[in-house]
Amino acid sequence: MLNLLKNHEFRNFFFADIISSFGVGMTTVGANWYLLAQTHSNKYVGIYLTLNVLAGFLMAPLAGSITDRFSRKTVIFITFLVRSGLIALIALYFAITGFSLWLMYLLALITGAGWITYMAASRSYVQTVLPKGMLGSANSFIEISLQVGMFTAGAASGVILHYTGFTVILVINALVFLVSSLLIVKIKKDPPSMTQGTNSGFKGGLKYVLHNRLVLIVGLLSILPLIVTQLFNVSSPDYVATILRSNSVVYGFADMSYGIGGLVSGLLMANILKKFRKKMITITLFGLVVLALIALFLGHQISLMYAASFLIGLANSSLRIVLNTILMTHIDGQFMGRATSLWNGLAQFIEIFASTYIGILNDSYGANYGFLCMAFIMAIGMILTTAMSKNS
Repeated sequence: MLNLLKNHEFRNFFFADIISSFGVGMTTVGANWYLLAQTHSNKYVGIYLTLNVLAGFLMAPLAGSITDRFSRKTVIFITFLVRSGLIALIALYFAITGFSLWLMYLLALITGAGWITYMAASRSYVQTVLPKGMLGSANSFIEISLQVGMFTAGAASGVILHYTGFTVILVINALVFLVSSLLIVKIKKDPPSMTQGTNSGFKGGLKYVLHNRLVLIVGLLSILPLIVTQLFNVSSPDYVATILRSNSVVYGFADMSYGIGGLVSGLLMANILKKFRKKMITITLFGLVVLALIALFLGHQISLMYAASFLIGLANSSLRIVLNTILMTHIDGQFMGRATSLWNGLAQFIEIFASTYIGILNDSYGANYGFLCMAFIMAIGMILTTAMSKNS
């Protein structure tokens, strides 16, 4: 795995990914808790996350086509620079006037559209610059970068929010995106991969996915951890506040536990992929998440929250590594951006309704019922993987 860091292009991308993940993680944790503290309602947290995923869903077709039509380096650079500037302006407004619900909603739109565009471009970039034999290790590194950024951000965000405020979190986020853009400037520009003709545009990418059974099935499985991660962000703040009766510091450390699980996954999965069948790994990981979520539904202890968050982070991150490696190995390079944005966009579409529903459900019955719904979603993934034929 360490040989990957000798690749100049991947190394700069890797460090930019870590730094930007830190900024995304701080804003995600901070915004959820800040909204709950200001409005005292899960409904507004659910609406915030719904707008976040709606922006991503609407941006997905354009993001995929842009990624395959232009240099991925350029697309990544623009996603960093634009988010940095807009978040800095929002931070300035908050510093002058204080809390604004509508501005929080604008933040949700900016981060949602920026994230899905970056995901399409960054995953396609990795496929472009590395040989297939290194994709398993590369996906492990990507998960490490994501989780190092996220789990450090989880703890930092909880503490910063408690002692300073949300505006400081936004300022830090704007700065880390700026630093990430400077790292991306140093990598070599890659050529566009999309060819003109019937396969160009988003419809061409959709046709390609629908006519490739393995890509279709694995892509559908890959969206389930994304959906559960988003719903986990809806339920966790209220679970800590109302069921555990604790504060933002505990919430931040629970989020950090999730990130540590993801980090451990990144360190282990490259070797595990070489030793075990991907189907068996996938079934086991889906089952592990189901058990952890049921434990959260039944138990009401802070220590259990930390342990379950760790296991969910470990399994969800491992699922992303396994399923993304399969997709990168089998998808034609000229379709990678559109295929990635298709699955992320579909996940966002489902989350539009699921986030709001979970928020209302938690307000009515308690945050632990959200975890029960998530367990059901991951059980579907376990059943679908088990039902796949040996050839698939």
